[in-house]
Amino acid sequence: MQPDDLEDETSASPGGMTPLHPDQLQVMRIRAAIATLVLAAAAAVAGWTLLGDGLAAAAPVAVLLLGAFAAIVLAPRRYRAWGYAEGEDELAISRGLWVRRRTVVPFGRVQHIDVAQGPIERRFGLATLILHTAGTRGAAVPLPGLKQDRAEKMRDRIRAKIRQDLV
Repeated sequence: MQPDDLEDETSASPGGMTPLHPDQLQVMRIRAAIATLVLAAAAAVAGWTLLGDGLAAAAPVAVLLLGAFAAIVLAPRRYRAWGYAEGEDELAISRGLWVRRRTVVPFGRVQHIDVAQGPIERRFGLATLILHTAGTRGAAVPLPGLKQDRAEKMRDRIRAKIRQDLV
């Protein structure tokens, strides 16, 4: 066990899965807010064009209410549904509200590894570890909500394990 793993081990859920970094919840809420604003603007334009002045406000208001629900209620639930467990030879990722998915990626199947960071993630110092495997369905397995340095250390450990297995 690495010294930097101690923090994650103490915060592991009873099922043995490590939760995402708490700042990932804010990233999810910001993404929901951005999507809501874009859809509300589109609904306003469509409502104004198609319905005229009287009912034009109904569509964007409905979109804003749904967006608020997504940011306030669904984002925390989606956040809690994510978890991961890094084993000796595999990475298990659990996610999903309605359809629960548990993906186990054996390190021997990994083709290459990316650490991605969008502007919102960058603001919070988070990154997404992406494991690319052979095949077409599920060939890219993302693990969002990791601190940047943690994602890079995981990438390096997995890469070292792959190299060790090749020798």
